[in-house]
Amino acid sequence: MEDKQNIIQTAKETILIESDAIAKLAELVDSQFENAVRCILDSEGRVIVTGIGKSANIATKIVATMNSTGTPAVFMHAADAIHGDLGNIQQSDVVICISKSGNTPEIKVLVPLIKNSGNKIIAITGNPDSFLGKNADHVLNSYVEKEACPNNLAPTTSTTAQLVIGDALAVCLLSMKDFTSRDFAKYHPGGTLGKKLYLRVSDLVANNEVPRVTQDASIKDVIVEISEKRLGTTAVVDGDKLIGIITDGDIRRMLEKNSDIKSLTAADVMSANPIQVESETMAVKALDIMEDNNITQILVTEQGKYVGVVHFHDLLKEGII
Repeated sequence: MEDKQNIIQTAKETILIESDAIAKLAELVDSQFENAVRCILDSEGRVIVTGIGKSANIATKIVATMNSTGTPAVFMHAADAIHGDLGNIQQSDVVICISKSGNTPEIKVLVPLIKNSGNKIIAITGNPDSFLGKNADHVLNSYVEKEACPNNLAPTTSTTAQLVIGDALAVCLLSMKDFTSRDFAKYHPGGTLGKKLYLRVSDLVANNEVPRVTQDASIKDVIVEISEKRLGTTAVVDGDKLIGIITDGDIRRMLEKNSDIKSLTAADVMSANPIQVESETMAVKALDIMEDNNITQILVTEQGKYVGVVHFHDLLKEGII
């Protein structure tokens, strides 16, 4: 029991130490931060983010965040940079160097090389008076009083602070660029938001069978068609023209009311003028129509011709719901 309490207490202390440090970061944001944001905005190149050790891990996350929010960014490991990867930096790129101490050997070698190429350097460091801080064009102070590690050694609070500074940069940049949810979706086409903005009914209907019967089809043929196509419904057509729909619910109700079905045809059971959407309709719009009409399938047409069915499960599978 005592071990359990110690674990919970340590976890809480870690969170409180880091949250307190992050809150204090706001006090360190000054004109240097504004200048760094404008430096990136004014650049015609990319943002190169570099670091060593745990700072390199943070750099990769900052790169991912920037790329997904409209700021082209590339990760470059500081150690690899001085062994050939320095060629990644183009003339118009801005370089963000991340280092808690600002005095690591790799940074001391790398920074002069970047400056000699004429690239602007933005430092994210907990020590503005360090080699990195003094040689950077803009310094973003990520100072923290102590690590969450009880020995004050393992990078914990300091790397969290670096990450938050990177997030603040990315958010400021997207705000200045008027980056919208549609822009976000463009970079996340596989995500839920992207699919809501880009996925069309035509993208879904192509994956399904196309159930169809003529209006004079027997009830047996209707049942077979619904069963084989596995969509719980079939369209009733005259050539390519859609004239009705029959669902498995319609079949059940018909059987409850009629003991002799031999003489019945699809025309006797179908619902005329069924709800339908054009294939270029957005998938999320089709979902709204289905929900408003309390239906689980919707028929799809293309330039007035019947082309298939979209089922509620298709939308569920794509994460639209």
